[in-house]
Amino acid sequence: MFDKLKKLKELKNLRDQMSKESVTVEKKGVSVVVNGQMEVEKIEAEGEADLGVVKECVNEGMKKMQKKVASFLN
Repeated sequence: MFDKLKKLKELKNLRDQMSKESVTVEKKGVSVVVNGQMEVEKIEAEGEADLGVVKECVNEGMKKMQKKVASFLN
């Protein structure tokens, strides 16, 4: 019983740590920020942005954050 409570506390601490993390990806005048809860926080573009570039930035940001989360778990 206490092991489960201890594990739950560890998971909550990990969630709190990850909520403070973020990654930024910049390509061709587009900047995307993804937070530790895998949410897009901000998208900025210089002038007219190509939607393909925005998509690439979001996908890359998600992958980087997934790797960051995985490194916390190891």
